[in-house]
Amino acid sequence: MNNVYLHWFTTDEHFPFFIQYGGHEEDTSLHKHIDFSELVIVMNGNATHIVNNEASFIKKGNVFVINGSTSHAYKDPCDLKICNIMYHPEMLHAAGPDLRTSTGFQALFILEPFYRQIHDYKSKLNLSMVGLDVVSSLISGMIEEYHNKHQGYQTMLTSRFMELAVYLSRQYDSQEKSIDPSLMHLANAVSYIEDHYLEPVTLEEIAAKSEISVRHLNRIFKAYYQTTPIAYLQRLRLERACTLLRQTNLSITDISYECGFNDSNYLARQFKKKYGMTPKSFRTQR
Repeated sequence: MNNVYLHWFTTDEHFPFFIQYGGHEEDTSLHKHIDFSELVIVMNGNATHIVNNEASFIKKGNVFVINGSTSHAYKDPCDLKICNIMYHPEMLHAAGPDLRTSTGFQALFILEPFYRQIHDYKSKLNLSMVGLDVVSSLISGMIEEYHNKHQGYQTMLTSRFMELAVYLSRQYDSQEKSIDPSLMHLANAVSYIEDHYLEPVTLEEIAAKSEISVRHLNRIFKAYYQTTPIAYLQRLRLERACTLLRQTNLSITDISYECGFNDSNYLARQFKKKYGMTPKSFRTQR
């Protein structure tokens, strides 16, 4: 199968979101979505789902998330009907800390997709018939909003996407399944970092909040994310700096303190290392 790179499913750059019902009668090519993450709900039938070069069986009621950098395809579909929801990962920032710290949210939307892109990972949410009915109703309302595009539809879709995320996270929490304990420790670490990355945070503090040693924290972070906890925290700070550079007129010194950096020179060094340009140069491009 050939790689097909699908960048955008919508021409609306101000609202990068797409939802549709889909069905596959034949095998699909291995492809990536690059800019989008994809939430897939299997509405009916079954198929073999290829992720990178690994295969797993999917069926009615399965729910999973594929990150944009992960190649996937469908093989041997049998009456396969799915709902695809393409969203920019930044949409998940609308989730409050009460949701971001839930096991189900971290596992379904954050950890499983990252782990799936680097390892064979077949775990997925399996909705009951009642749960699938609830999700089907939510999806139906979202698709109606998406196609009608009445005033306020973007706000409504964002709200309903969050409602769907909450419901799926709760279903994941209540699902009887064996979850790798390391995954849950990692979920706690990621949640803590995302809630406190603008504050002074130490590796020891993150490990303590995750109830594991610093050594184990570094090991599982490397296994799942292919990076370190501090590098992950640094990335969040730099992404926040990008947002403030684009959307505000704050001085670079003020932005450095707002984003948890000790001074503007340190921000500039890290920024250039990550993006290949200085914060000032980045700002002139907005």
